[in-house]
Amino acid sequence: MAGPKDLDPSSSPRALLGAELRHAREKAGLSQEELGQRLFVSGSFIGQLEAGTRRMQPEYARMLDEVLGAEDFFRRNCGAAAKSRYPDHFAEAAEAEARATAISQYTTLLIPGLLQTRAYAEAVFRAYKPTAPDAEIDALVAARLERSHLLDDPTRPMLWVVLDEAVLRRETGGPGVMAQTLQHVMTLIRQRRIIVQVLPFSRGAHSAMDGPLKLMEFADAPPLSFVEAPDMGKLLDDPATVARHTRMFNLLLAESLSASESLALIESVAQDYGHAEQHP
Repeated sequence: MAGPKDLDPSSSPRALLGAELRHAREKAGLSQEELGQRLFVSGSFIGQLEAGTRRMQPEYARMLDEVLGAEDFFRRNCGAAAKSRYPDHFAEAAEAEARATAISQYTTLLIPGLLQTRAYAEAVFRAYKPTAPDAEIDALVAARLERSHLLDDPTRPMLWVVLDEAVLRRETGGPGVMAQTLQHVMTLIRQRRIIVQVLPFSRGAHSAMDGPLKLMEFADAPPLSFVEAPDMGKLLDDPATVARHTRMFNLLLAESLSASESLALIESVAQDYGHAEQHP
């Protein structure tokens, strides 16, 4: 009997690959936990592969082919499901973000990617890659702005952001760019599309001194935490780790200004940038 056909890259490869994995697993009579044990991963990890919230890496594709007797189906199709416009260290997180029902994020130095304007994003990428050609910067900016279309849906994902005060004070792209970007953030707040709180310098030490943090919740898969460093990023699904990071975020909320106080501070800083642009 002929084996399964390759996935169509023009469709949704990751979703199709996940559906094929679920079918093959159930046909083999294995639970997610049982299959996870054979791959030395958690059952929730298998669930995330099936739901399309996690990228199937080549080593897991090879093991799945062996365990499920799928010939080389998963290995063949792993590449199509892994294609992304984003850097390798962030691609899996961006794809999970697109499926999330809720995102909670703390940023230390820059406006979150989902809230950036074109000019702000360009300034960030120019700083990251000062010698890159215009075409490369344009592609990075386009990919970042495409992510922001997640907020076109009026309710999903729910986005709750904590901004360190340094995010507001670090002049990125000049006062005009900062004023424009903060106005954009304020518009989304006033439209009740996002919730933003500012963690002021006056609070001193806090629960997330080690760096930025992102938590994601899903309708059909366990929650994930994403942590990153320069050119590095990792999605974490260990329940204890995700619970610990959730507590960290909740502590940040407790230390932050209220939503109304935060909006007032953002507006004040935006006005300062606007005046600086008009009277350099």
